[in-house]
Amino acid sequence: MQTPSELKYAASHEWLASDGTVGITDFAQDQLGDVVYVELPEVGRVVSAGETVAVVESVKTASDIYAPASGTVVAVNEALSGSPELVNSGAYTDGWLFRLDVTEEGSELMDANAYSAANN
Repeated sequence: MQTPSELKYAASHEWLASDGTVGITDFAQDQLGDVVYVELPEVGRVVSAGETVAVVESVKTASDIYAPASGTVVAVNEALSGSPELVNSGAYTDGWLFRLDVTEEGSELMDANAYSAANN
């Protein structure tokens, strides 16, 4: 499983990039299986760290996606509406979910080593 060192990670399996981009981890997409639908937040929505922001549905289950930071949603990955499988094929690239204008990071975010250790 990939765990890029430049990202921060939530225990609930979301990642946060320094530019505010948010997605789910390679571990999470693997556990979910084939993603068939993604419900994204509205641009302009103000969210708090830990708040349910999106939903990812797979052939196995539906999973809530939580904000790893507080801020305003400034972009969503429109490509996922027609190709939700991008979450599986590129969890850290083309499968990103949304981007935040971050006002405060969640206090429980981990670095790559801590996240990997927690999920092995």
